[in-house]
Formats: sequence, structure tokens, C-alpha cells
Amino acid sequence: MLLLVLAFALAMDSVALSIINGAKNPNINFGRICKIAFIFGFFQAIMPFFGYVLGIGFVDVIASIDHFIAFAILSFLGIKMIRESREQSDDDLGRSTDKELIFGAVATSIDALAVGVTFSFDDTSIFYACILIGATCFALCIIACYVGKFIGRSLHDKALILGGVILILLGVKILVEHLMSHGF
Repeated sequence: MLLLVLAFALAMDSVALSIINGAKNPNINFGRICKIAFIFGFFQAIMPFFGYVLGIGFVDVIASIDHFIAFAILSFLGIKMIRESREQSDDDLGRSTDKELIFGAVATSIDALAVGVTFSFDDTSIFYACILIGATCFALCIIACYVGKFIGRSLHDKALILGGVILILLGVKILVEHLMSHGF
């Protein structure tokens, strides 16, 4: 049960990006939604495994900069999305490229890397944990894309701006939480 709660918590950043992707493209189809959910779910599943395998030494190194990496990636994508809102008409309210999805997936799954390290200290089955985390994220991201698609219909012209602002705020949240937890 605790692992399922952890899986939900880890998925929340990916869920936010999935809502944005649905809102950006109100005509998004089920295949694209599954692809988005798969990319986010895959990275949420694989990062705890990397954390588990690489151990605490690597995480100590990455933990000192992970918040800056996530902030930079999310802010870059957010600013890009806001700029695109000025260039696009209602007819081509775009979708994220696969490259943007992967960057977003990496940025939102860095915390799962650190969680993977904690799995190496107890008797948690890393394969079960990774499958549960990935499957939970996948399912939640499908739902989130549909929520975004619904919201996108009512916010059609503002979806990119809203999405960009959310990405930037998500990056700021990650940065502030880390800095606050380390006494800055």
C-alpha cells in the first residue's frame, strides 16, 4: 500500500505535463495519449532502477544538482510553450514533440532516481516497484491527458500560455523545495 502511495506521488509531475499535453491539443487521439503516457510511465519506471543500481554514491553527486537540472528543463520548455502561443493560430494549437516529451519525462522523474536508492536499503523488490510505479504513472497520465483535452476545449486559445506557466512554476517548485529542505 505504501508503495502505491509512493507511485501516485512520483507520478504527479508527469500528470501535470500530461494535462498540459491534452490541453495543448483538444483533438489529440487515443494513440498519441498512449504514447505520452508510455513515455512518462517508462521514465518513472526506469529511474528507480537506475537509482537502485547506481547506489548512494551517484545520487549524492546528482542530488546536489538535480533540482537545477529539473528547473532548467521545465523552465526552458515552459518559455518555449509561451513563445509558441504567440506564433500559433487556433487551428494549429500544437502538440509536444517526442523530444520535448522525453525532456519533460526525464525532468519529472529525477526524484524517482533518488527513491530507487532507498529501495536498495530494504527488501523492496526493485522489479515489482518499478513496474508498479511505471504502470501507475501510465494510467494516471492517460486520465490526465483526457482531463487536459476537456480543459483545452474551454481554454483553447490560452492552453499553451497556461501550460508554459505551469511548467515554469513546476520547475520553481522543485528548485524551492530542494533549497528549502537544505536550509537555503
